[in-house]
Amino acid sequence: MAIVEHTSRTDIFDRAGLPHEGTAAWLGTDDAVTGDYRRDADNFWRQWRIGAELLAQLPEKPKRSEAEAVAAAAILDRDRDARERFLATHVETIYRRLTDNLTKFRRVEHLVRDAATVALGLVPSEAQLAKENGLKQQHKEGFEIDQGLFLSHVLAHPVCGTHLCHAMLLPRPETFEQAGRFAEHGRLEFEGATLERRGKAAFVTMRHPRFLNSEDESTVDGLETAIDVATVDRATEIAVLRGDVVEHTKYRGRRLFSAGINLTHLYHGKISYVWYIKRDMGLVNKLFRGVARTEVSPDELSGGSVEKPWVGAVDGFAIGGGCQLLLALDYVLAANDAYMTLPARKEGIIPGAANLRLWRFTGDRIARQAILYGRRLDCDTPEGRLICDEIAPAAMIDSALNTVIDNFTSSGVVSAAGNRRALRVSQEPLDMFRRYMAVYAREQAYCHFSPALIANLERHWNAQNRTP
Repeated sequence: MAIVEHTSRTDIFDRAGLPHEGTAAWLGTDDAVTGDYRRDADNFWRQWRIGAELLAQLPEKPKRSEAEAVAAAAILDRDRDARERFLATHVETIYRRLTDNLTKFRRVEHLVRDAATVALGLVPSEAQLAKENGLKQQHKEGFEIDQGLFLSHVLAHPVCGTHLCHAMLLPRPETFEQAGRFAEHGRLEFEGATLERRGKAAFVTMRHPRFLNSEDESTVDGLETAIDVATVDRATEIAVLRGDVVEHTKYRGRRLFSAGINLTHLYHGKISYVWYIKRDMGLVNKLFRGVARTEVSPDELSGGSVEKPWVGAVDGFAIGGGCQLLLALDYVLAANDAYMTLPARKEGIIPGAANLRLWRFTGDRIARQAILYGRRLDCDTPEGRLICDEIAPAAMIDSALNTVIDNFTSSGVVSAAGNRRALRVSQEPLDMFRRYMAVYAREQAYCHFSPALIANLERHWNAQNRTP
């Protein structure tokens, strides 16, 4: 809380018009960590409660004066620092309470919700989130950053973090019911994706036609369920991921892989922070590691996951999150006019697990150029072929895909799961992923609420003039 340390604390709050009695009570709270969970939880709850009350007395974020904005930042910084110190000591106790001593699995979206009732003030309440949900991104207070701090500490803890990774690799609750329907009908439709059996292959088609097959809150659950069902389906040996035909005026009638995160929805505050974690620990990691079983660890040493090879077919482009998906697949076929980008620099966010994976394909320098400088990688170039296994003329991509499937399955897919695990254990074992996500959870939370994100979206995307 440097801003308070180098300036008179009371002056900051006096200039903002906050009552002296309230700020004195807040500043006088004992924020030392004793190691006793109950005592520390009670002490910090008092500080966080008073801090929240002070914050609520200030005008809404867009209407604050400079002095009021400084006071708000000071309150949030001090309380956030206290959360970090509290979690550094007590995260395992909290996680064990939330999971009945590691006997129950809880997905991240449920974990952050329930943490608000186990440790009061640690993460935003449902009421706080509901108040923010209707606001544009730039007008939000950023309470969800505290969810990121909590998840970062959980993931940084080897036992708790591995347990959470396991939870996110388990099939979604509806998976096996949907798998029964798929076994019977051979086709399913979800919001954001379709699933169809064609011979020995299960085809997952990403579908968000108005928004160039981009990903947002409306697509993440359906796409993950489709990936679950495709993976556990016993009638197929291989799975394919592809984008559908879109309706957007510029590309109407064309098939495209994916435009990544829905930037318009992001700008208008319609994508939650937890969305990023759900996506990368859920559907993306399932492409890479398969679907876990409850009774066996999904780490490579146990070999307990259900998995099959995944092939990607890239039409048009794989932008941002679309490119991230390719890095989790076993084989990528691309049209000769397709390209890939990771435009994090123009968005102000971290491109999922690309920072963990891209350099294994392209080497460090190209990876840094793509992530930090926005370098475009055309699929049919030496650099693009480091990610794409095969290039075909755009008009012949369907027949080329059929040939790829035939080549994979003509003699049966032998030892696919074993070979995938053997590759992962030397490249990206589960523990490496856990450690990466501990960093990602914290850094993405701050990026998601950074003023730079809004400026980038307005400068590069014209987001303020787009209809969500």
